[in-house]
Amino acid sequence: MKDLNEKWTGVQKILKDNLQDISYETWFAPLTPLRVDEQNLKIYIDPYASMNQNILQSRYMPLLQNTIAEVFKQDYKVVFEFFKGKSGSNVSYGNFNEEFDGEFYFNPRYTFSSFVVGNNSRYAHAAALAVATMPSNDYNPLFLYGPSGLGKTHLMHAIGHHVLKNSPKLKSLYVSAEMFTNEMIKSISEKKTGEFRNKYRKIDILLIDDIQFLEGKEGTQEEFFYTFESLYQANKQIIISSDRPPNKLVNFDERLRGRFQWNIVADISPPDFETRVAILRKKAELEGLFIEEDLLDVIELICEKVKFNIRELEGAFTRIITFSNLMNEPVSRKLAREVLKDILLSSDFNITPDTIKKTVCKYYSLKPGDLESSKRNRSIAFPRQISMFLTREMTDLSLPKIGEAFGNRDHTTVLYACDKIQKELADDEQLREIVYLLRNLINGKQ
Repeated sequence: MKDLNEKWTGVQKILKDNLQDISYETWFAPLTPLRVDEQNLKIYIDPYASMNQNILQSRYMPLLQNTIAEVFKQDYKVVFEFFKGKSGSNVSYGNFNEEFDGEFYFNPRYTFSSFVVGNNSRYAHAAALAVATMPSNDYNPLFLYGPSGLGKTHLMHAIGHHVLKNSPKLKSLYVSAEMFTNEMIKSISEKKTGEFRNKYRKIDILLIDDIQFLEGKEGTQEEFFYTFESLYQANKQIIISSDRPPNKLVNFDERLRGRFQWNIVADISPPDFETRVAILRKKAELEGLFIEEDLLDVIELICEKVKFNIRELEGAFTRIITFSNLMNEPVSRKLAREVLKDILLSSDFNITPDTIKKTVCKYYSLKPGDLESSKRNRSIAFPRQISMFLTREMTDLSLPKIGEAFGNRDHTTVLYACDKIQKELADDEQLREIVYLLRNLINGKQ
């Protein structure tokens, strides 16, 4: 086994030298050699996840087999075999002990190298990386919050990957709050509460996702409170995610809300256009696609229409690439409009300056004409600026056209308003919540 691991190190070095960093870290770094069958010339490898296996077989098998042949001085057939963890091993997100059966591995695609950092996520990313590098040090607990689909889970998995790679002796566990609840209920019904508590209170790093699921569940909150206390007092790292900040978890035990704010509370907000483009460019790179003009045109079309959810953004891109491959049609804006007609129609449904103005006026208790008037008092000027910002973000209107919709104002006034709101969003949590709510109201989601 020692000889196998030494040779595998050589295989990984060659692969790393011949691949882009993101491709290597996502598909090859997680691979683990299991054994070699010299008689049948087969090498068995754990792909870590079925997603890895599919990508490796369809895109990288010749490279992998040639590299293995170069290092091992022998042609081997690669056989993928999932490793079944033994009791007591450190493989997190399932399998570090027998109680973890039925859970999952960390997603191999959710690493720090595949996370695109923008102004919307810079602080959260820095905090997550700091925790991953030095768990249970200065940033405990870490509380990440923001709307669904913006990268909270990505960062949590990235922490897990980083810890597994750099501190393999630490036992990490990622679960959702729903999974925690279901396990607790099951342990009570099967009279195994001792095993349940032992599982959660004897780990080094607990990552619990979507904590808002525990709202109103007093019994589960109490159990989690004592789990939190046990880990914290033992100087174990706790990472929590939520769709809103701690002070907005209104149906939560006050003791827990207070503890969630003991250290780092970091938010992730919707990415701006440039960050959305960077996210899809990285995804294209990950898929091994060449960024030519037509593909970039499609990326920009998607980013113009899908603005508030990274998961939906990437899903739209994947749909186009999959359709292109299946139908053997080149990627183009025309193809994108056909494949994404449901999304494009939905994103454009009747959103006009009037729709936005009515929504903002209702929220701020203003008259419809106030936003078009010449009044400059803050109670009107600020909602007007928010309306201009949202109109620029949610419609295809030019700055002069937006100016016309707001009392024939000059385009420079619109630009100033948009830049002002954008800058204030970076530092003003309350404003971020207001803008997020207004977007949902305008889109008919609330």
